[in-house]
Amino acid sequence: MENRLLHTPEGVRDIYNSECERKQVLQDRLFSVLKQYGYQAIETPTFEYFDVFSREVGTTASKELFKFFDREGNTLVMRPDFTPSIARSAAKYYHDEDMPIRFGYMGNTYINHHSLQGRLKETTQLGAELIGDDSVSADAEIVAMMIRCLKTAGLKEFQVSIGHIDFFKGLIEEAKLEEEVELELRELISNKNHFGVEELLAEHNIPEDVKTCLEKMPELFGSIDVLKEAKKIVCNEKSKASIERLEAIYEALKVYGVEDYITFDLGMVSKYKYYTGVIFKAYTYGVGEALITGGRYNSLLKHFGKDSAAIGCVLLVNQLMAALSRQKIGIPTEKNTVLLVCDGDNETEAVKHAEELRSKGEKVAVLRRNEKSLEECKEYADRNGFAKILHLDKNGCTEM
Repeated sequence: MENRLLHTPEGVRDIYNSECERKQVLQDRLFSVLKQYGYQAIETPTFEYFDVFSREVGTTASKELFKFFDREGNTLVMRPDFTPSIARSAAKYYHDEDMPIRFGYMGNTYINHHSLQGRLKETTQLGAELIGDDSVSADAEIVAMMIRCLKTAGLKEFQVSIGHIDFFKGLIEEAKLEEEVELELRELISNKNHFGVEELLAEHNIPEDVKTCLEKMPELFGSIDVLKEAKKIVCNEKSKASIERLEAIYEALKVYGVEDYITFDLGMVSKYKYYTGVIFKAYTYGVGEALITGGRYNSLLKHFGKDSAAIGCVLLVNQLMAALSRQKIGIPTEKNTVLLVCDGDNETEAVKHAEELRSKGEKVAVLRRNEKSLEECKEYADRNGFAKILHLDKNGCTEM
């Protein structure tokens, strides 16, 4: 039992010492980017009523939620995703606001992944939501801002892949597939399983031109030329309109000067059913999962009583930390804390001297060395990243 208490449960971990400091520095730098774009900080509760993340909302599957009960017997869940919480909050506090609202947030999410997946169950996310703006400009702003975040973090090689959920939906409406078949097809396309898509579609009576489009979806990714290719093979208006929207977003992103980071993926689908338009993910080498995910969700706020368009995204801080580490990109941290070593009989003078230094803006930790040698104090300072060591004795304060 004692040994168990020394370890964290499966799927969570301690973050401490220099790693924790790097993470905090990175988070501050990332959030400063959101502020530069006018996003205001918001905090929502770590747990909410189950209905905020229910199947009707289209978020995480019930079996992956951490659920518990309050005193009245209501089912509560640890938030698996920030977006529904932000939507609920906006609907409550900004119900009558008819102008754009910009929110930025930072916090942890909790998903009860299967133990065999080897994924963390608690992760840190930085996110932004732009509510009340259905324009191409809003889509471009969110994507460009996330690119700025990755560049601010120090990444140089990454790609943002953009798709549109209506390209798939338009084809599905033509195909008239049952929901179960649609979900299976969605999974196959998402995994770029071309042969699996062909096999599945062969089992159903679908118009030949629609079948051809669906079979090509896993291959429709790459530069802006992909959109031109897709335009030639689709016939329905919904899919065509989605391509035109993506073309307009690309033109808007050129204004930000970030088009070199952009690719398109018309086979991109999301597990979150609340997405209604453009969706996107950012990738870099060294990590398998996306660093950023996001998209437009124009129907979600209606679930909470406010009919408003919205687009948002999240940056997975843990994934970004891993990518920076594997790409040998450091996160600059300040080593500017002073260690003031004192002997047992001059502790009062040491505290007064430390307070004087703190009043001038310095960071000071006082160490009473007791039986420890000065050499041991130096080793302690090296282990814990102190910038310099001061030793206070009867002859005064000197730097070691």
